[in-house]
Order: sequence, then C-alpha cells, then structure tokens
Amino acid sequence: MCGIVGYVGVRDATPIIINGLKRLEYRGYDSAGVAVINDNQIEVRRDAGKLSQLVDLVSKSPLNGAPGIGHTRWATHGAPSARNAHPHVSNTGKMVVVHNGIVENFLELKDELTSEGVVFNSDTDTETIVHLAENHKAAGISFEEAARRTFKQIEGANVVLLMSTEEPDKIIAARIGNAGGVVLGIGENENYLASDIPAILEHTRKVIFLESRQMAVVTREGICVETLDGEEVKPEIHVISFDAVSAEKGEYRHFMQKEIHEQVRALTDTLAGRVDFKEGRIRLPELKLTPELAKRIQRIYITACGTAAYAGMVGKYLIEKIARIPVEVVIGSEFRYSDPIVDENTVILAISQSGETADTLAAMEEGRRKGGIVWSIVNAIGSQAMRIADGYIVMQTGPEIGVASTKAFTAPLVDQYMLAILLADLRGVIDEKTRRQLVADLRLVPDLAGRVMDTEAEIEKVAHALKDIRGCLYLGRGINMPIAYEGALKLKEISYIHAEGYPAGEMKHGPIALIDEEMPVLCLAPKDPWHEKMISQIQQAKARGGMVIAVATEGDELVKSMADHVLWVPEAPWMLSPVVTVLPLQMLAYHIAAIRGLDVDQPRNLAKSVTVE
Repeated sequence: MCGIVGYVGVRDATPIIINGLKRLEYRGYDSAGVAVINDNQIEVRRDAGKLSQLVDLVSKSPLNGAPGIGHTRWATHGAPSARNAHPHVSNTGKMVVVHNGIVENFLELKDELTSEGVVFNSDTDTETIVHLAENHKAAGISFEEAARRTFKQIEGANVVLLMSTEEPDKIIAARIGNAGGVVLGIGENENYLASDIPAILEHTRKVIFLESRQMAVVTREGICVETLDGEEVKPEIHVISFDAVSAEKGEYRHFMQKEIHEQVRALTDTLAGRVDFKEGRIRLPELKLTPELAKRIQRIYITACGTAAYAGMVGKYLIEKIARIPVEVVIGSEFRYSDPIVDENTVILAISQSGETADTLAAMEEGRRKGGIVWSIVNAIGSQAMRIADGYIVMQTGPEIGVASTKAFTAPLVDQYMLAILLADLRGVIDEKTRRQLVADLRLVPDLAGRVMDTEAEIEKVAHALKDIRGCLYLGRGINMPIAYEGALKLKEISYIHAEGYPAGEMKHGPIALIDEEMPVLCLAPKDPWHEKMISQIQQAKARGGMVIAVATEGDELVKSMADHVLWVPEAPWMLSPVVTVLPLQMLAYHIAAIRGLDVDQPRNLAKSVTVE
C-alpha cells in the first residue's frame, strides 16, 4: 500500500512531497522518506513509523532542493525500519529510487549484483533496482536508456521512480504491470508525479495516467511518455474536477472499476510485512499466535456475511488442507442462533470489510461468551471487529468505497492462505520443503492478477453479449465452488439479474432442469484438481442447449472447443486459483451493469456496512 509523490520544478520539493504524502496517509504506513537533489548531491531523510516521524525529522534536519521524490511504505521485503525505508540510494550516491510492488526475481538479481561487488544497505527488493540502473549507467549510456534496461530486467508488477545527479533536471517513472497507478500532473514550469490524484490535486487538474509497460521522463519543461520498447506514446490529458469524489475515481468511470483494478496493489499490500520469502515463513504478529496456542486449537468457525462468507468458504479449504484443522463456515446471522459447540480450544474467525457488520459482531460476541478464541480479518483499521478480537489480520487494501466488495474479497483469500501456512508451521504438520513452496507461490499473486486485468477488453465484449440475459447459473467445484457463489452474487447485486451459484456436481440433481438456450451457464473450469469433473459439467450443459461461458486456464483448447465464450486466466497454483478466477467474474458483472446504465457504486437497497440485524 505504498504512496509515491514526485516533483520537478523551480520550487523547493520537500513541502510539496510531504503534503502530497499526507493526502495518501489514510492507507497507513510503516515508514516514510523523501529525497531531493541539492547542489548536485542527493539528500535523503527517512524514518520508520508514521508520516509524522518524517515530518519531525525534516523539521529538525531541513531538506531543500529539487527535483524530489517521496514514499510511504508497507514492508514487503525487510522489516519496517529506517534502514529499509525508501528512498534507496546507489553505492556511488548518484542515483536514488522509490518503488511500489514486488521485484519477483530480486534474489537472482541481488546475487548477480553482489558477485559484482555491489554492497546492499537494506533488506529490500527495491534496492536491486537502483543498483541495476547505476550499473547500466556506468556503461556510458544515457539515464533514460539505463532506466529502460532496468525496467525490462525486473519481473513482477512494479511502479518505479528514479533520479540521478548526472541528469539532475528530471525524474524517470515506469509502470510495469498493475502494481498501482502513476499519475503525472502537468503544471507551469513544473510537473508532478504521484500514485493517486489527491496527492497533487491542489497543484494541478491536468493529469496523464501512465499505462502498464510505459515509462515517462519528467522535467520542468514537459513530460515525454514512451513504451519500455522505446516507442513514443501520445498520452491523453485528463482534466480532473475539483470534486473530491470524482478526483478519487481518477481515470475510472466508477469506484467499483477502480477497486477491481486496485486489487493488484491490494494483493501486494496484504502480503506486506508478513511474508519472508528468504526464510519461507509467514509472520502475523497481530494475531498473537504462539506454538502452544496453535497446537491447542481443535476447531475453527469462520463467520461472516455475504461476500466475506464466500471468502471464508475458500478459507475452509485452505486451512483444512494445509493446517489440518477442522473448519466450519457459519453465516454471521445464523451463528448465535445455531448453538455452536465452542470451548477454549475453538477459534471464531470473523471476516468483515467494515469491521462493523452487526451480524458478524454478534457472532464474535457469542463465541467469546462461550469461551472461544476470537480472531478477525478486517479492512477498516480501528473498527469494532478489530478492537474486540483477541487477535486480528488487517487486509491492508485501503478504503473500499464501492458497495459491491472486490478487493476486500481477494485480500482475505490471501490472508487465510497465510494463516493456514502459519498454523501448519506452528503445529508441526508441514515439512520445510512444502512450506517454502507454498510461501514462494505468494510471489506470483500480484502478477497473475495483473494479467487478468489486461483481459478487460475481451471481458467487456462478453458482457455486451450477455447484457440482456434474465438469469444465469454459476457452477464451480472444490476450492472454486465458492467463487461460483461470489460471481453470482456480484451479478445479482449490481446488475439486478437473477443468478444462482451452485456446486457443479449438484447440477444434475435439480438445476439442470433450468438449462435451455435462454439460460446461460457460467462454468469455473481452471486447471485444478477438479478440472476433468468440470469438463463433464460443461458437456452436460451443452447437451441441453445451454450457452456456456467458461473461466479457463490460458491455452486450454478443450474448454475453448466446447464453450461459447471463454474468460481466460493465467495458470496458478490451485490453492491460490480463486484469487485469479474471481477477477473476470467481477469485471463481467461490472460491465454488464455499466452497459445497462445502472448505478454500479450504489446499487439499490444495499449499503456498504450493514449495522443492523
């Protein structure tokens, strides 16, 4: 959940950058820093803790100059500390970087650089970027070309800003994949960079949005945008309204669309500070989970409502498979009336975006009354579900404004995956090789999500084909069965089209009676352990004349030959596949609703936080 601000111009950069970072402070960071070029030297101030720590540091040790770049950080590689805070400077002190995302191949790059004599001064993956760029620059090429070669060398979804004292009049920025946004603000004899519009809105209304695999060279005179392959781009200049809500939407038509795309960043952020890829371990300190407690747990109830409950259903598969603890998912509104069997060895795990959902809070209270251990996975920091829990996991996705939850669905999938690994490790039911592989697979998640986002245009075409349907049957098996429920819910709540999620194996026990040429059937058929079974379900639907829309793994020619429409997803480790398969369903529901001219962000009769029973 990193915030980035940059400035090139005649004014002092530091106050502009810090004020911009304050407008991104709602995300909640663990460190912050700023770097400027002053008298052909790079000066840096950075500290662990909230932005106020940096403000105090700059007050005591002023920082003047321009251009400048600033950053607020959630830790992904390296613990939250001043040492690991951005910006990071190269060994010669001539180049500096800030970064949002995960450099997936950083270990290989670090080994290469270390063998060449480069000294690393932090535990971050970010530092590899500035050392790579400096190495390329040492070969006598331009700053732009050195940056371009670096951007093409790093893997994963990343946003990068670089400055160099050898060309002190510019900042070079790149967006690689969908780690987050890059907004370029156009001023008079000065220009701005940020990860979101509110950071620079007080200075300019004219902005450019950098697309994936594009880089920008920003000077006080202007902005030049190119692809990473060097092709010139003529970017569209957007004029932003001063209306705060419109500004926060940025380039997107609705908050829901923005939040769907923010999932790449949100998934990166929910990993932040929790995954040690080097050691292959998970850390969830706010959960207060000890080996003794982990071994004591005999049963887990996951309780939630709506979308969060479907996330919990995926969590059941993960925790039972990885940690070997029995899990039951109970809808929040039913929990306290079901007289659940709870004792001191039982965990009640509540999932809630707002942390204020009345039914979920009541379930937590009932679990505590019966003597259970109460945990929560929440998005809203400081919410009641966080405060009353014995331990918690924060989703770290940032505010979710659209009523139909998107990033607050995928983040808890990853959170529960991490929880399952931690429980298994502390209970001693997983070997080191398996644990390391499960942890390593988390590296893939942001990039996999970004690749799905790149298919939005094709999904919108399918939405046009389905815009007039009156109903839809969603089918899934195994770990993707809850995704059928969630996909159907999304279509219902924003498109007002009746949809039903169903276990695919149960289709022949009733719902098959509904299938004809007017009843579309959406089948979740990625290459997972249930793939062959889903092929059978597709064949049964086609035999009854149904239109089949399949979510399938790229290159699956068999599914392609049978389905009327295919929503392609990249191949993913099967236990993480729900994170990938749900994304096209979110986009499909969104585009159908948008095409029908409906109020996507505020669908009728619904509210973001349900605080009544």
